Amino acid sequence: MYTDEEIFERFPPFIREYIYRHSWESLRPVQISAARSIFGTDRNLLLTSATASGKTEAALFPILSLLCEERTSGIGVLYIAPLKSLINDQFGRIGELLDMTGITVTHWHGDVAQSHKKKLLSSPSGILQITPESLESMLVNRSNDIVRLFGDLKFVIIDEIHTLTGSDRGNQIICQLCRLGRLIGHHPRRIGLSATVGSPELAAAWLEAGSGRETDIPLLPPEKLRWRLGMEHFYIQNASFDQRGNDAGAADAAAVTATAEKNKKYSALDAGYEYIYDCVKNKKSIVFSNSREETEYITATLRQIASKRGDEDIFLIHHGNLSASIREEAEAKMKDDGINAVTCATVTMELGIDIGRLERVLQNGAPTSVSSFLQRLGRSGRRGQPPEMMEVFREENPLPNTPLPQLIPWELIRAIAIVQLYIEERFIEPPHSKKLPYSLAFHQTLSVSASCGELKPSQLCQRALSLRALSSIPKDEYRALITSMLEQGFLEMTEEKGIIVGLAGERLLSSFKFYAVFKDSEDFTVRCESDEIGTITTPPPVGDRFALAGRVWEVEELDIQRKLIYVHKVEGKMEVSWPGDYGEIHTRILKRMRRVLEEDADYPYLGPNARERLETARHLARNTGMLSKSVVHLGGLTYCMFPWLGTRSSRTLRKYLSSHSADYRISGIEYEGCCFIVFKLEGNNAAEFVNRMAADIRENGIDCLSLVSPSENPVFEKYDGYIPASLLRKAYAADKLTAEETEERIIEIAGEFEPEERL
Repeated sequence: MYTDEEIFERFPPFIREYIYRHSWESLRPVQISAARSIFGTDRNLLLTSATASGKTEAALFPILSLLCEERTSGIGVLYIAPLKSLINDQFGRIGELLDMTGITVTHWHGDVAQSHKKKLLSSPSGILQITPESLESMLVNRSNDIVRLFGDLKFVIIDEIHTLTGSDRGNQIICQLCRLGRLIGHHPRRIGLSATVGSPELAAAWLEAGSGRETDIPLLPPEKLRWRLGMEHFYIQNASFDQRGNDAGAADAAAVTATAEKNKKYSALDAGYEYIYDCVKNKKSIVFSNSREETEYITATLRQIASKRGDEDIFLIHHGNLSASIREEAEAKMKDDGINAVTCATVTMELGIDIGRLERVLQNGAPTSVSSFLQRLGRSGRRGQPPEMMEVFREENPLPNTPLPQLIPWELIRAIAIVQLYIEERFIEPPHSKKLPYSLAFHQTLSVSASCGELKPSQLCQRALSLRALSSIPKDEYRALITSMLEQGFLEMTEEKGIIVGLAGERLLSSFKFYAVFKDSEDFTVRCESDEIGTITTPPPVGDRFALAGRVWEVEELDIQRKLIYVHKVEGKMEVSWPGDYGEIHTRILKRMRRVLEEDADYPYLGPNARERLETARHLARNTGMLSKSVVHLGGLTYCMFPWLGTRSSRTLRKYLSSHSADYRISGIEYEGCCFIVFKLEGNNAAEFVNRMAADIRENGIDCLSLVSPSENPVFEKYDGYIPASLLRKAYAADKLTAEETEERIIEIAGEFEPEERL
């Protein structure tokens, strides 16, 4: 085993100089562990350690050392990242490290100039940073050039793998690496990087799939938690505006009067947004929201507050529908220590972009996962400072006749549960594994056919199903997919009984959008004079207004054929919407939410309003019996079930109730996320209802496929619209529903009733 000194001595002079220049007194544990694995073995490597712990350098230092010792004849390192912004950021950091070494680094994605790409193609060497989509394009369009480019490839680095494991996009990467390995005759070592991996063993199994190599998972010392964390709650447009109390230190009458005047001045604005504004004012910050809609609205609101107060507009915006120039401006200003900027962002700034001296993160509402919370918190606190996050929750002030389940502040409870799960157990959501990825199978079938040319049906089947990400698809079902693709013209049978790409397939392949496996929309590009602003899904009529990039625009002209919208800027703010979902929530979070309501713990990070709101919710939950019995009578024939199940199990329970509604005499099923299910129950006997349901479960269990109606056509992924409905129903049952956890919970609910009620 290499000692710390031996590792340092093996690093070439430019790496040692880099370490000296950054004043590192010693190598970090993650860097030592990575070097021992890369120098001492031929295994893959999974590096999971906290944000800003030096994972990128940990992987690159020994890899670059090996490249210096033995130069490759082509590209030596392939770095794959899920976001262009992450590649751009790492490109600058790696470029600084490699300055004057002779090792080149090239970044390659849709926003990179063709001149840079041509330079690599003419003289392949060094490190190539690329998105999955651009790598797919290479495999399709440059298949004859792959050996020249990658024939001596030594390493593949996959960054932020927690966003990829179990998804079609992540499985696309595994397919690409298997295809690449076939073409070049060997499988390079794979290095996976992430700060938030819930199950390292499952992540390692995903990383090594098809590589023929085992994976090292270094055991690193647990991180010591040093957080500055706060949560505060506000009612929207409360009649009593000042929900923050008097300013600290306002002890004399003059100070109290000044506070009252200030509140009167801004009483037309929302107290929660005012609080958010004050939290980030004069601090370099990111304000995270869970959707593009919320991000747009909060950006416009903070700019509006700045205008009313006469403050400088320092607010930027960053999400996937904005132009590259607007996103890059936000990234550049956040990295500039001389600029006090605030960026409102979605997940696009959640990942490992080094934005330097970030003083605070603010979360608007609750994250949907522990992983997302940790990633966002980890954006701050670099350069020796503890991470700092403020979470702010806004909700309508409930009316006296508001139903019970809507009286619970679910987002606040979820945020507390997420924090407590990590503090108490270091829990992070494990990755899901897709069993029947038919959309990806459709995509890879076309991609393989386009790159390989004519193949016999058996050859195509063998090439596709030998890709590890597709290997769980039964052969007969894959043949049904091929038959459907032939019937629709995506594939074509030649006279020699070979399969080639058909006319419909060629139309798909002719668009750059083919290379992405994630669902996209037919967006319209928005332009203001020569500036590209971003994209929206639906074009408004001329003269109408819409919001984008945190501002409001009025439509001047529509070019429907070219999908262009010409606009000019106007004052004000508006809401905007895009299609999409907000991610799944794990059952462990729901169970911990129940405990938040049950226990008496006082969480030190709660502000006064949040603490008061939690106590009100706890009092309500205890008095209504919703914690002791998960089925509660709301009056009349109306009941509410609190499943305390995550997204998949809760979905399974709802579909089970719907499919057995006649048997159990229930109707009018309504729900909100996975927090509660409201329904009408004939007979008004909850005990009888849950007892019968539990008895049926014990006897027959839940057959997930039977819960999917024969008339359903569950389209979720990009190419599902081209898949036979019978296959989609099987995929939905296998990958969107889960029986075991749901069965256990139904039996638990029955057990909550008294013995005489269970008879």
